[in-house]
Amino acid sequence: MAKIITDKNKIEEVLRRGAAEVIVKENLRQRLASGKKLRIKLGIDPTGSVLHLGHGVVLRKLKDFQNLGHQVIFLIGDFTARIGDPTGRSVARKPMTDQEIETNMKSYAKQAGLILDMKKVEIRYNSEWLDRLSFEELIKLASKVTYAQVAQRADFKERIRSDQDLSLQEFLYPLMVGYDSVALKADVELGGTDQKFNLLMGRQLQKKYDQEPQDIVTCPLLEGLAGGDKMSKNLDNYIALAEQPEEMYGKIMSLTDSLIVRYFFLCTDLTESEIAGIERELAGGKINPRDLKMRLAYEITKIYHGEKKAHEAQEYFVKTVQKKEAPKAITNYELRITNWRLVDLLVKVKLATSRSKARRLIEQGGVKVDGIVIKDVNKTVEATENGVLLQKGKRGFARVTKG
Repeated sequence: MAKIITDKNKIEEVLRRGAAEVIVKENLRQRLASGKKLRIKLGIDPTGSVLHLGHGVVLRKLKDFQNLGHQVIFLIGDFTARIGDPTGRSVARKPMTDQEIETNMKSYAKQAGLILDMKKVEIRYNSEWLDRLSFEELIKLASKVTYAQVAQRADFKERIRSDQDLSLQEFLYPLMVGYDSVALKADVELGGTDQKFNLLMGRQLQKKYDQEPQDIVTCPLLEGLAGGDKMSKNLDNYIALAEQPEEMYGKIMSLTDSLIVRYFFLCTDLTESEIAGIERELAGGKINPRDLKMRLAYEITKIYHGEKKAHEAQEYFVKTVQKKEAPKAITNYELRITNWRLVDLLVKVKLATSRSKARRLIEQGGVKVDGIVIKDVNKTVEATENGVLLQKGKRGFARVTKG
């Protein structure tokens, strides 16, 4: 049985670093100091196949509790994903199919394992209890919360005010995720600041079911690479936890300077005093932001790929971006068809995930053929025996030869 760590300084750091709000802080402080093993819950709906650094912020906080010896629960909301989380949305989210949910679920635990020790994690699915609720039990659950309470959600209030459709299933979503805490007897629940209403619903329902209400830790929402909007795959401003080392390093180097310190604080293992020193150097103009980003990129890549891969990614960036050299190791493709539309070829060699994205890359001047920028979306490329070098942006390379 894991020893519960009750060191006061470590507890205070867990309650402070990467935590936007703690409800109720003094109560949680006392529970952590008691030596009792707590059940720490994080719920994620499998609405996508990729976990990114934004998810990593709350996963790293979950890891903090795991390091103190507490029981971490990684809850996959397979049932609630069928409904769709309405949080922050002005229109209803399209429910997911069972096949979509199953596909996404398969990779979640593996990606979470890049941060958590999954051998010590309790992995649960909320279909375990929500699938079994009878209609009578659902009515009893609904009776524990008033319409006025649920309608106070900011996004619900806006949709009601503007006379937009708000389905009963969306109204039930907060009750179901709140009931997850009842079913799991959670002591603490983590989530992003945008999930506060749902987390508080868990507290409320636990009281109704005569359980001690869970304490709550909300974590900041990590902004995407350009700042402004939160990190999101839909906005293509994200860095996946399972991103390849060179791609992860290179993407971090494109981060806007204003977010350097915030990323150090939320995404790295540097101490708070080290980060404070970095912040002073940056504010005083004593260091080039590019050099800080190189360290940031190294530190983050090291967490997910190890020191060796992080060092190789740094060398790759210096050679291909700073020195503008083509890398020695380029993926080679031998193709039988010699003449290709550039749009199709970019997809074929995996420099673009779709023809529409390939066209957009070309139009924006992000594609080179043998070192020459091509902006003609109708460009045709001929594969020869000597090969054609394709380049996407500063880091993506592929060589195509006649097969």
